[in-house]
Amino acid sequence: MTSESNGSMPDWEKRFRAPRVSLPDWAEDAPDRSLFVSNATGTYELYAWDRATGEQRQATDRANGTTDGVLSPDGASIWWFSDTDGDEFGVWMRQPFEGGEDVEAVPGLAPSYPAGLALGRDGRTAVIGRSTDEDGTTLHVVRPGVQDPVEIYRHRESAGVGDLSWGSPQTEAGGGTLIAIEHTEHGDAMHSALRVVRLDGSTVAELDDTNGGEKELGLEVLGFAPVEGDSRLLVGHQRRGRWEPMVWDVASGEQTDLHLDLPGDVSAEWYPDGSALLIAHEFEARGDLWRYEFATGALTKVDTPVGSVSGASARPDGSVEYLWSSAAEPPVVRSTTGGVVLDPPGMKAPAAVPVEDVWVEGPGGRIHALVQKPAGASGPLPTVFEIHGGPTWHDSDAFAAGPAAWVDHGYAVVRVNYRGSTGYGREWTDALKHRVGLIELEDIAAVRAWAVASGLADPERLVLSGGSWGGYLTLLGLGTQPDAWAVGLAAVPVADYVAAYEDEMEALKALDRTLFGGSPDEVPDRFTASSPLTYVDDVRAPVFVSAGLNDPRCPIRQIDNYVDRLAARDAVHEVYRYDAGHGSLVVEERIKQVGLELDFVRRHLPR
Repeated sequence: MTSESNGSMPDWEKRFRAPRVSLPDWAEDAPDRSLFVSNATGTYELYAWDRATGEQRQATDRANGTTDGVLSPDGASIWWFSDTDGDEFGVWMRQPFEGGEDVEAVPGLAPSYPAGLALGRDGRTAVIGRSTDEDGTTLHVVRPGVQDPVEIYRHRESAGVGDLSWGSPQTEAGGGTLIAIEHTEHGDAMHSALRVVRLDGSTVAELDDTNGGEKELGLEVLGFAPVEGDSRLLVGHQRRGRWEPMVWDVASGEQTDLHLDLPGDVSAEWYPDGSALLIAHEFEARGDLWRYEFATGALTKVDTPVGSVSGASARPDGSVEYLWSSAAEPPVVRSTTGGVVLDPPGMKAPAAVPVEDVWVEGPGGRIHALVQKPAGASGPLPTVFEIHGGPTWHDSDAFAAGPAAWVDHGYAVVRVNYRGSTGYGREWTDALKHRVGLIELEDIAAVRAWAVASGLADPERLVLSGGSWGGYLTLLGLGTQPDAWAVGLAAVPVADYVAAYEDEMEALKALDRTLFGGSPDEVPDRFTASSPLTYVDDVRAPVFVSAGLNDPRCPIRQIDNYVDRLAARDAVHEVYRYDAGHGSLVVEERIKQVGLELDFVRRHLPR
């Protein structure tokens, strides 16, 4: 990489190197104490922030970074998850907010994959979710005065801790404290049911919109009311074909539907006094915020710029802090009181070009795509189809250093919210099941045809690229659409789906069984039809693959299987393996990988 000064450093590198911060989390009973993530040292780590004094302290310092952390409600301690070099398998650690020794938070629990964490208002009660290949999902309660954690839940299917109510854990059997659990005991890992239990594991209430798995409707925990003794639970539901919030009183069973007149997906969180909700609204790749008053039913818009809100939080004084960006403008944490909440020192990320919206008629309905191209450029241009991961995710009008790097180098970038993406209704998200990968590629092909016909894209210089699920779709697309793509770039992909299923973390096995309708032994033909390895001998485009050696989501063995098949027939390919998990938290490593991809395309894309 270059050793240029900041002044001569390319803009695309500056966007990666510029210090960033996440939306700060804050302690409910000590709101001046906050926790956030920053890349200020060149690696993404957790930072403690005392707002009263202004002091910011780096709380974690690990070679491969740390991003999973929770601040206790009393503000006394930071819990953070310690894995090994990105393998996502480890234990929760705890340190004092002011700094000090890291200790294992729950010594009685062996390492596992995390399945949620909720901390009690007293700062000492905790509910820990764990997942292992041997045990499935287990949930454990830690209480003051009780030496060992107590297991209160176990099931082979995936589950997780949703939230812990603000009751008193000191009462007998913890009767004043409730735990909300999301579970998929019905076998549909894409649509959870809810169960509320006491600290001893006894059931208080259940809510299941799947009707035992017969309906494809999911629920999600959004949080208990932040008021002592309040049994209201904020829940996300899909009863009208999209995500919306409702209030479920788990004591009385009453369900209050809010009927918000907003298109698209809607989520929510409580204002600190429980009298109102902060509404997060996403529609057609953009987001905004609203305030909903329980007393009057009034819905009032919170003033935010046009773009994407990646997170928001209501403060005790009624103000709202939110993380905002657009495709053109770098992310910033703002407050409705005016000004910037956190402004890290150092270079600022250069602006990028704005995104343009395109709607294309596809085989399953209208497809939304986002397009960026160099300012003033006219087509046909070499074009990168940057495919998002998930698959239950979506590209939005938000700042992204990767696509901006391609634009800086003269490429157009097209991002497709294919069937399987969130934000366009439940049916759009669920449509990929059983024909996994192939459905998404039909939509990508439709947008590709538009890009060529419109004059934007040069049909001889098309790059298919993506990471995670996007990497999977890249390899699958190179094999099933070999004439469509000139070069392929696949980061941390699924490459051999059967081997991936055998080696991946347990929660992803459950998701794959839902997507395919069974395991590879039960539905072998579906796995074969959707596996990039099936079509590897049809791949003609040069392929660049990058992979984390410790990745539990797209494990390395199945990638090696695919690469070995390319090598066996001397297909043009390069592989870059690095010491991390499902992507890197180290800035220099991210820059290196983008540089390798840029160079690979420069060498192999037709002139």
